Amino acid sequence: MSDQWWFCLKHMRVEPEKACPNKDRLGPYESEEIAAQAMQRAAERNKAWAEQDREWEED
Repeated sequence: MSDQWWFCLKHMRVEPEKACPNKDRLGPYESEEIAAQAMQRAAERNKAWAEQDREWEED
């Protein structure tokens, strides 16, 4: 089995390699713990990008 993990957007849970189709998942991640943080990390990145967009539009 692979040492890679994914976060399933359909079931909102961490999955091993043999699970839902990749179209429904984020990853791969190097550990189950990192995969479990996928939604939090995505939200943080989206917020940072939105702030960059606002700064860009203000220039």
